[in-house]
Amino acid sequence: MPAPRKFTDEMRERAKRMVREARQQEPGLSVNAACKRIGPQLGITPDTLRGWFRQAQVDDGEAPGTTTTESEEIKRLRRENAELRRANEILKTASAFFAAAELDRHIR
Repeated sequence: MPAPRKFTDEMRERAKRMVREARQQEPGLSVNAACKRIGPQLGITPDTLRGWFRQAQVDDGEAPGTTTTESEEIKRLRRENAELRRANEILKTASAFFAAAELDRHIR
């Protein structure tokens, strides 16, 4: 179970919007500088804010990378794959057990 979120979705959106606005108002301002300026004002570490902003850029198609939706789908598929592998192992074990029992029954 994931840890509870410290910041609400509204706070995250506000912080990302503030970084975007700061960069629009000051075209030479880097993402890093904007996050260092805005993060402390909101009680968010600059590294956390930078991560949110970079992920938003990927999600919006402004930067290359794995979108949040794709990442969630990959996690879901990996869990499903692991579950199917476990089920296959159980079936293989059961099949071997019953095959051995059937062989033992024929031998006696």
